[in-house]
Amino acid sequence: MSDAAVQTKDVTPQVSGAPKKADALDARLDALTLPEGGFTAPARADALARLREMGLPGARDEYWRYTDPRSFNAPRPDPIEIEDKSPDSPLFTDLDRLLIVFVDGRFDAAASSDLSQDGVEIDILSSVEGEAGHWAKDLYGVLETAGQNPVKRPFAALNTAAADEGVLIRVTGKPAKPIHILHRRAKDDADVIWHHVIRLEQDAELTLLETGMVGARSNGQIEVDLAPGAKLHHIAAKRAGHQKLGFSAIFARVDREAQFRSFTLSVNGTLMRHEGVIEFVGDDAVGHIAAAVLGDGDKGPFHHDDTVFVTHGAERCESRQVFKKVLKNGAKGVFQGKILVKAGAQKTDGYQISQALLLDEDSQFLAKPELEIYADDVVCSHGSTTGAIDETALFYLRSRGVPKDRAIVLLVLSFLADALDEVADEGLREQINHRLEAWLTRRAKI
Repeated sequence: MSDAAVQTKDVTPQVSGAPKKADALDARLDALTLPEGGFTAPARADALARLREMGLPGARDEYWRYTDPRSFNAPRPDPIEIEDKSPDSPLFTDLDRLLIVFVDGRFDAAASSDLSQDGVEIDILSSVEGEAGHWAKDLYGVLETAGQNPVKRPFAALNTAAADEGVLIRVTGKPAKPIHILHRRAKDDADVIWHHVIRLEQDAELTLLETGMVGARSNGQIEVDLAPGAKLHHIAAKRAGHQKLGFSAIFARVDREAQFRSFTLSVNGTLMRHEGVIEFVGDDAVGHIAAAVLGDGDKGPFHHDDTVFVTHGAERCESRQVFKKVLKNGAKGVFQGKILVKAGAQKTDGYQISQALLLDEDSQFLAKPELEIYADDVVCSHGSTTGAIDETALFYLRSRGVPKDRAIVLLVLSFLADALDEVADEGLREQINHRLEAWLTRRAKI
């Protein structure tokens, strides 16, 4: 372990006799029931054609070299026992919120709130597919398609082609309540694919919360389109079982003076990958994406991959990528982040930091930060560090009477603070901090 940025060779295991990409894709698609008809049909057909052209990712694909995609490529996931033994109470339940519940990726109207609220239109994808004039027709799959250049994202294309459920949210004002999407499980082998489309009109504002566990394997996608002056605050707290497989992607198009802020708390999971794609298309816009990841390999493998691509295509825009990972018992974390500044995107302010705190000698952090700049008046920086608990700080706390386990918790919370600061709402930030503290306290012994 060192305090320098981490660059590693290809450590992805290879499998002799692995099927060809086309065969793997055919097997994957044969296990699905692809939707037909509806206003999304053209976008689905286009996504399927693109997917067939690119194929599923392989271990030697550039953006999959640190993460083995075979579990995502497999036709079906292994079953995972359904249990609700979490010692923590669900997050955000004490808020006055509009609740939207999905069970194994299907909308549960009985468990959800009345979807009517001033300043926002909410529809369920499966219920409005037949409405030819629905506003989402002009957005479904559009941002995902744009996000395929210059990096191919096969699982995002698969999502657009195969998702038959999700929520469509169009915000025209400033709703009084946040919208809370809650996922629940019912089948131990559910292979869940969902797709949300969110449009914020000019000067609209929304807080969107996501919690819960989605299936034995999941592929979730959000497309966010922000008009001038709009503000989206997105907070996801993802609890995964120790065998859980999860892929998720968020695509954001940010127009003039709009603000996109996304924070993810991720705990546990065998293999989790999150892709974030942000594009600035108007001047003076803001885009922040951050995550706090807690990985413990005590009960099985833990691998968490964050892959981010931010494109500055307008002037005076600000981007922030803040990723903090705490890993122990052989857990592995990956960060791949890029800032692309196009010609003419002057006065860009781009910042990227990825850091890992390794609580033992067996855990590993792999990082690949990148900058690509074609404008000459910009401020851009990136950094990546990995290290252990600061022994001097630990000694200081223990010398003041703080027990070792408690001191470790305090130091880890301090390490994660920069990521949590990306949550603007103080009350929500405190709830997340309490959840982090509870998780760390149960696992404080090194």
